[in-house]
Amino acid sequence: GGPGPLVDAFHARLPFPLTAAQARVIGEITADLAGPHPMHRLLQGDVGAGKTVVALSALLVAVQGGRQGALMAPTEVLAEQHHLGIRGLLEGLTVDDGGATLLGERPVAVELLTARTTAADRRRIAAGLESGQVDLVIGTHALIQGTVSFRSLGVVVVDEQHRFGVEQRAALREQGADDATPDVLVMTATPIPRTAAMTVYGDLDVSVLDELPPGR
Repeated sequence: GGPGPLVDAFHARLPFPLTAAQARVIGEITADLAGPHPMHRLLQGDVGAGKTVVALSALLVAVQGGRQGALMAPTEVLAEQHHLGIRGLLEGLTVDDGGATLLGERPVAVELLTARTTAADRRRIAAGLESGQVDLVIGTHALIQGTVSFRSLGVVVVDEQHRFGVEQRAALREQGADDATPDVLVMTATPIPRTAAMTVYGDLDVSVLDELPPGR
């Protein structure tokens, strides 16, 4: 089976077709997500290879299954860039809202949570994550500092893993309130020497985006 209706709708809206490499890697990830064990996959690809679209496809698999996604970046600036870029990519994409409105659907809800987030916004976002009204949250490690609980965290994407240890991955995996361990996708642009990869990423399967989109 394909990645599902929400992911298909997302791909159909993209201004350019997926590269063969993106389609292959999304296939690998989708198979992991459908499998019996939590995903632990490393996504390697140069800047411009289209990692964000792949990561967002994984996050939307969670959302279309009624769960939530989180993307964690190493700095506030990167988190803010991801938030802007992802909101742009998701423009016009809707999900079933479980009968909460007359239309029966609402836009995919994406929030940004960093140390700069005001107390009022933090409360609002935390409430939305608990109720399930927030689908995707993007932020720094502020996301795993205990105060945030998700209704059902399905997929976590971690950007720039080498600043991000195994302990943090473990902490994130415990964030799923419904006792389901979230699937984890780690993105890096840095080609990792094999020996280092075995030490830091020994627990991860590897996908490589080895093709740049045309005209990039």
